[in-house]
Amino acid sequence: MNAIISRNLFKTTLALALVAGLGLASAACGSRAQATKKGAAAAATPEPAAVEVTTAPAVQRDLPRFVEATGSLAADEQTDVAPIVGGRVVSVGVDLGTYVQKGQVIAQLDPADARLRLDQAQAALAQANSAVTQAEARIGLRAGQRFDATQVAEVKAARAAYDLAEKNLRRYEQLLESGDISRSAYDQQRAQRDQLREQHQAVLTQANQSYAAVQTARAAAQAAQVQVEQAQKGIRDATIHSPISGYVTERAADVGEFVSTSSKVATVARTNPLRVRIDIPEQAIATVRPGQSVSVSVSTYPDRSFAGRVARVSPSVSATSRTLTVEAEVENGENLLKPGQFATIRVLQPQSDPAILVPARAVRADGTTARVYVIQDGVARERLVATGRQDGDLIEVKGNVSANELVATSNVEQLADGTQVRQ
Repeated sequence: MNAIISRNLFKTTLALALVAGLGLASAACGSRAQATKKGAAAAATPEPAAVEVTTAPAVQRDLPRFVEATGSLAADEQTDVAPIVGGRVVSVGVDLGTYVQKGQVIAQLDPADARLRLDQAQAALAQANSAVTQAEARIGLRAGQRFDATQVAEVKAARAAYDLAEKNLRRYEQLLESGDISRSAYDQQRAQRDQLREQHQAVLTQANQSYAAVQTARAAAQAAQVQVEQAQKGIRDATIHSPISGYVTERAADVGEFVSTSSKVATVARTNPLRVRIDIPEQAIATVRPGQSVSVSVSTYPDRSFAGRVARVSPSVSATSRTLTVEAEVENGENLLKPGQFATIRVLQPQSDPAILVPARAVRADGTTARVYVIQDGVARERLVATGRQDGDLIEVKGNVSANELVATSNVEQLADGTQVRQ
């Protein structure tokens, strides 16, 4: 009985072993087939092609220090041109954008009323001059002659008669003492002398009064002359001139419009040089002074900077912002810059700092992230950097880039860390 059980157990064990062997053989065949398929697929997939790039070495260079701020450009001088007198506009000689010289005619008002006032003033002046001539003739005073009352004819005649009577009285005194004439004859002569003296004084007073009338007439003539000059000025004021040289930034008057002395006819702005005000942080105040060079850039011309200088520095610091207001003047001979443009201003310092620079095209910017690719042994290595100052076609990079390392300057948008490259 035990022998039968042992034979059955052996048969069962042998069957199980055969099934397990067949399973392992099948699994081995499957693994080899799968490995064969993967190898074939790997052989069918080519290696990624190397990206062709150009390279340039990073360079180390000393760049000047600067204090950077922003501000808006403004005209060096701007004026609203208004008439001196009111009137109707008969012509306008400028338009928006016209360049005018100082003194150039901007507009013309109707001068008819001013001419009428001039005619009236000239008539009054002629009448006043006639009155002066008559008053001078009364005392024998010629034009330009200095007045001397004793030289008036009536005064001279009265003086001569008085002097003669005085001499006769002296003779009569001697004759009275010698008894050759009576006392009554002497008294009569003295009375005559006194009368002639009073006549002389009266004539002299009359001459001075006549000269006072001459002065009054002359004053009236001068006032009439002033009226003539005012009327002439009124005619001149009907022509509106530009007070400065510059460009017309606004034309506010049209032909036929009535303007007053408070009306704006046009606005003229001088655009060379331009002014720009910037606020310097308190910690940088000691580095800014009048006469320092400045560099101005605007978004309109991203590859160009404009030279200027610090012209004025505020004497005080703002208590609220803790900044110092500085005004710079920027040369604008080509008239490329316009008042109102937003500008970045760099106040250059005498010191310089060493910096690593690469070609600007080597920098790949994605949003706020900038990176360059350093080429080592045919492989691109990504380096994250921060960009700084520009020097022509080069830009400062701050990060893990050293001088003389080769950086990719083309096809940088196709590169990633570890990309194979071909130069």
